[in-house]
Amino acid sequence: MAIFDVFNGDADGLCALHQLRLHYPCDAALVTGTKRDIALLDQISAQTGDSVTVLDLSADANAEALQRLLDAGVRVTWFDHHSVALPTHRLLRATVSTDAYVCTSVLVDRQLDGRYRHWAVVGAYGDNLPQSARVLARSIKLPTTQRHALRRLGTLLNYNAYGDHVNELIIHPAELYQRLHTYVDPLMFVSVEPVLRQIEAALKNDLQQALSLPVVRVSGGRMVYLPDAPWGRRVIGTLANHLARDEPILAHAVLVPSSDNAWRVSIRAPMKPGTGADQLCRQFSGGGGRAVAAGIDALPDAERPLFIKAFEQLFAPTAAS
Repeated sequence: MAIFDVFNGDADGLCALHQLRLHYPCDAALVTGTKRDIALLDQISAQTGDSVTVLDLSADANAEALQRLLDAGVRVTWFDHHSVALPTHRLLRATVSTDAYVCTSVLVDRQLDGRYRHWAVVGAYGDNLPQSARVLARSIKLPTTQRHALRRLGTLLNYNAYGDHVNELIIHPAELYQRLHTYVDPLMFVSVEPVLRQIEAALKNDLQQALSLPVVRVSGGRMVYLPDAPWGRRVIGTLANHLARDEPILAHAVLVPSSDNAWRVSIRAPMKPGTGADQLCRQFSGGGGRAVAAGIDALPDAERPLFIKAFEQLFAPTAAS
């Protein structure tokens, strides 16, 4: 029997899988990629009796491949906070929530009764859910210095996943997971793992360049256009999170050129009520995500004026009142 672990290469996917395999260790084939590599089930050739565990990936982008696996007699376990709908099947066991304050690491933490909650804190911080992370941290009485260390770890794990291709990342997410998985204590990982310093140096340099760019103010929010460069593709999500924390009452859009005269877009809804990002992105092909944070893989440049209009209509103060 073959076992496959399929996970998003960001902090949430890494920490969700790490918790699960600390509790249920096994020798599994790892299938992952950049943060935007979400249609990963297409890479799996499994047969009757095999087992696939999926973490932090939307079923929307994997629906056909999922049905193919189920029809072939493959058992599938799914944890996610993006999926709109999953099929009902005797071989599928799904734990899904689209609550704006829940990420996949939190779902796994609940499944394991908080046994490895330190890692759920890391995942929540990395997924830009600081309120949820603080609630979890308080439940295990983490001192402030340790909370800060876990927030830094989550931020760095998440940053490493951004890029169009894995060769633009500091380290392949599968290798990062293998390094991480040798540590039960995330604070020990922080103190001894040298790759974190490499990721942090890249983040600091990339963000410094991004913050020097002009900010375009539109009704209800702000937009930033990044250059067509590896650092621009890496920093898109981090910049969106930075802008959202800087002015939480506004919506934010960060755009970077992608292939075929299109734009990759990262959206952050206003922190209160924390909704609308997914609604906006699903109006465009390749768009999706969560209520508070979502994106569009390839927005044609010809549709950019339509996107700006939809952004303003959704997030303008008059529309929210």
